[in-house]
Amino acid sequence: MLITALTENTTEKSLGTEHGLSLYIETNDHTILFDMGQSGLFARNAELLNKDISKIDTAVLSHGHYDHGGGLSCFLELNDHANVYISKYAFEPHYNGTEKYNGLDQRLKDSFRIIFTDGITELAPGLTLYSSAGMELGEDFTSYGLNTLFDGEFIQDDFRHEQYLLMEENGKRILISGCSHKGIISITKRFMPDILVGGFHFMKLSPDERLAKLSDELDSLGVMYYTCHCTGAEQYMFMKKRMKNLDYISTGKTIEI
Repeated sequence: MLITALTENTTEKSLGTEHGLSLYIETNDHTILFDMGQSGLFARNAELLNKDISKIDTAVLSHGHYDHGGGLSCFLELNDHANVYISKYAFEPHYNGTEKYNGLDQRLKDSFRIIFTDGITELAPGLTLYSSAGMELGEDFTSYGLNTLFDGEFIQDDFRHEQYLLMEENGKRILISGCSHKGIISITKRFMPDILVGGFHFMKLSPDERLAKLSDELDSLGVMYYTCHCTGAEQYMFMKKRMKNLDYISTGKTIEI
């Protein structure tokens, strides 16, 4: 299995970057796009990396925020056949605070290519999506002022629109999580994968005693982590010093599993 970051906040190569995430996943039987960044940048980088968007047979949106689904319209234009699996809650109006809309383009929700998910959705043998709806918020959860507009009122987002992709191949369990809003420790404990790829949503945490405690607990679970995007560069460097099984996947980097 190969997992390549088409879009992430950072890069070590001559590629464009943005605050967002898009992963190109090649398994034995499938080519999957997990998230699409906030624009069409994922597609431009894919071309430079010789990753063919037209070959993707399955697309997944981790949750309903613009920095993961802003490139959805671009994907639908460049790929004419792959279904896009999105939580049934993802098109709810999401906001950063009460002024900045950070949700998805509402004009796309009626696309026949979109398959709305809830609960457990088996995409294919060894490929399963798990909804976070009903999952308790972890001790490491912080909303950071992210809200949902519900019945005309802003309420704290409970991230029921978040979902996770579990892949099982060659005897390994690989979990892909976009931002881990529900709490990376809770998510890890729920699935106990061999490998977890995704953001930790720690970018606003100070590198202090709390982050040290979270790092130690994650490390104790015995999982190999490839983090990115919303973890934060400073936070990653702090955690890296405490965790033996932690690496970073930046734009253009490929993980071979």
